[in-house]
Amino acid sequence: MEPTLLSSYGIFKTVIEVIYAPHKAFKEIVQNPKYIGPVLIMILFIIANMGFVYAAISKTYVEQTLPTASKLDEWTENSTLWTPTPTSNYDDYINGTYYGNKSLQFSIVNSMQISMQLNDIGPINCSGQDGYKNMSIRMKWISPDDEPNHVTLYLFSPNESDYFYYDLTENFTRAYNNVWNNLTIPLGSEKWLSNGAEARWDDINGLKFEFTWLNNSEITILVDGLFFRGVFRSLAEDASSYLLNFSLSAFMQFTIKWVLLSGILYIMSKAFGAKTVWKPLLIVVGFALITLFIQTALNAATYATSPTLYYPLELIGGVEGESEIAYNKVLEETWLVSQVTGYVQIAIWVWTIALCAIALRSLTEISWAKSFLVSTVAFFVGMLIESFIFGQ
Repeated sequence: MEPTLLSSYGIFKTVIEVIYAPHKAFKEIVQNPKYIGPVLIMILFIIANMGFVYAAISKTYVEQTLPTASKLDEWTENSTLWTPTPTSNYDDYINGTYYGNKSLQFSIVNSMQISMQLNDIGPINCSGQDGYKNMSIRMKWISPDDEPNHVTLYLFSPNESDYFYYDLTENFTRAYNNVWNNLTIPLGSEKWLSNGAEARWDDINGLKFEFTWLNNSEITILVDGLFFRGVFRSLAEDASSYLLNFSLSAFMQFTIKWVLLSGILYIMSKAFGAKTVWKPLLIVVGFALITLFIQTALNAATYATSPTLYYPLELIGGVEGESEIAYNKVLEETWLVSQVTGYVQIAIWVWTIALCAIALRSLTEISWAKSFLVSTVAFFVGMLIESFIFGQ
């Protein structure tokens, strides 16, 4: 066998020995300290971290909206897109990360009817597996006090002479004015009727809301947060960017923990009168961090068997109350995974402290009590400093 292969075999053998026979392994490492062992463990940790990230993102689907997330609720922020042109209301709007800083206000005096039309927004596909499944909008009628007699939503496809229409009246029956109504309308359901032979669900280009009352009055309606939605996209579709970013993060995490923990152990052992040498200490601590690889590998396996998670607009939209409800649902679905990873983390903490104590004992011959004391304090002080560095 070639010398390099023998050397590689010896390094792998030592890494494995740290897991099941740490006292023996650390004695061998102290006698011949080489950086290649910790570097190998770092590489294994980065690979395991990539596996963990892919397992997590492959189970995570985020709701896609139109307008897209980067444009927020563009359709109810830009008044020039509507007919008739509404005014902007900066005092009464949906407060959330997706919803901008205003709503659109439509008003008419001495009329039984008001309409609001949005054109040139397509073509929007609302059919098939890849098509949008729902449309949502926030609406509030300020006046008159009584509820509307009839409310209709029109979707134009591909023009105003070919369209689908949906009776929304029941959504406003027994509703209250001056209260935001959150409407989610299923697209393509049997409740929709059509007009015109060319109306197609895969080619929606505009829409109109029409409100009617029994008597003439001053009508004022606010609209906000108009989205086509219901399509969920896996984060794994952007796996390359996630894997690159988290690989760099794993490298930084391992390096900082390695140097930080070694430095604190070095200073504290010196304070206890031990004749500690920096290089061997740094190397044995690097070997002790094999626990990071094991923890990440176990977490990756746990997430690979977890249920698929769907992050709806309510979770990422940031509206107070809605976001918390959606988040709590995700917590319920991930309860078992959180419990398993939590127990694994506690076990890894204990194991890492024990390995550092054994390494310190092998290197300095200070008492077991002092070794465990120094390792425990160094580990948790290092965690505290890391939390400030990474902003956790």
